[in-house]
Amino acid sequence: MTNDVNTLATALYARIDDELKASPWLAPWRPKVGITPTLSDAELLTLAVMSALLGYTSERRWLRRVDRDFRGLFPYVPQQSGYGKRLRAASSLLTSMIRILARDTSLWSDDVWLVDSTPVGCGCSRETTKRSDLAGWAQYGYCASHSRYFWGLRLHLVCTLGGLPILFALTGAKADERETLRDMLDTAPQVQADHPRQTIIGDKNYYGREFENDLTERDLRLLRPARKGEPERPRAHLFKPLRQVIESINQTFKGQLDLERHGGKTPAGVTVRVLFRILALTAAIWHNDKTGHPIKRSLTAYDH
Repeated sequence: MTNDVNTLATALYARIDDELKASPWLAPWRPKVGITPTLSDAELLTLAVMSALLGYTSERRWLRRVDRDFRGLFPYVPQQSGYGKRLRAASSLLTSMIRILARDTSLWSDDVWLVDSTPVGCGCSRETTKRSDLAGWAQYGYCASHSRYFWGLRLHLVCTLGGLPILFALTGAKADERETLRDMLDTAPQVQADHPRQTIIGDKNYYGREFENDLTERDLRLLRPARKGEPERPRAHLFKPLRQVIESINQTFKGQLDLERHGGKTPAGVTVRVLFRILALTAAIWHNDKTGHPIKRSLTAYDH
């Protein structure tokens, strides 16, 4: 099987469609009596994933491209307003499919996780911060990795060393990373149950005796570099190269999947645009894994 965007789209559509037939409750709610959508939910999610992989940040431009070049895959191309509305309603399905595809890879069983957060900018002007529908959720924050201030949100990720997203959350820029990690673990107890005695590697922000004791009680082992004034911690030589791994994963989201060019103007709009980018990376890793590609996180075959 070849690795290209058409092949991935076909495989992804079939996987989502099969899952929806087996578990119809995953689909977005709609009235029992009414007109059946011409564009199926599986086609909708596949369209969104393709737009992220091909680098489209404008829904209008993307739908024009689909109408011109992908009619063979999508006989019906929706209008931009309907497409956006249905995507926002499909947030729960997007979240479910990320987990389903992740479980269906060999990377799911990795015994080491990386945890970090990365900025998701939502505006640059002062007027935006005052008038945006995101005001109140989006906040001013500081990104130490790139030495810059920003106004927006943070995407918190727990990934395998191969870049497979395991847990994720979208919060305000000032949210405590430790509390967010706890919340992610609390909302996905089955994931934690599937990975007993897991090792989590984080940066210096994941500190504190109470926090580390809480992870120990969850049967999780935390590795992090020592903070100023602390004695050297075990396996310190691992942190620098593994720090580069999580930075590389973040760069995949930002450089190849245009995370910070999401274009969302409302909480629901930003959320769904972040979710289908996470699904795009997960789908690429899933497809690379199934086709025996040596580099699971490679998007090169799908970005043109």
